[in-house]
Amino acid sequence: MADNSGRTDLSVGDVAETGAEITEYLAGAAITKGAPVYLSADMTVTMAAAAQPCVGVAAKTVASGAMCPVIKRGVVKVTAGEAITRGATVYGSDASNRVMVNPYAATILMVNNNLGYCLTAAGAAGDIILIQVTK
Repeated sequence: MADNSGRTDLSVGDVAETGAEITEYLAGAAITKGAPVYLSADMTVTMAAAAQPCVGVAAKTVASGAMCPVIKRGVVKVTAGEAITRGATVYGSDASNRVMVNPYAATILMVNNNLGYCLTAAGAAGDIILIQVTK
């Protein structure tokens, strides 16, 4: 696992800029900071564990039933689930709650699954990168 973010001062799930858009949702299950999350019920998020239409990235580790701040727009440090080229469209997630390349990013069926795009490349699964969340 390499930290390719260029921001060793940040942890996974930290925002790398000021002015990020963050919204709080109820946690439908335990959530880990830095994981892509999707709406599992009205105003309730759960960590994505497959190709799901994510609403953002968890900004805090929380227990089920707690309020979870979710980064909906901004630059955030995340873990890659595979090699990802800079500029590639990403979505959440694999079974380990890591971002993946959206192979169908331009198709109408998958556009809602787009989480954002990769700002720093990942050479392999487990690498730490920066993405621009664009929800």
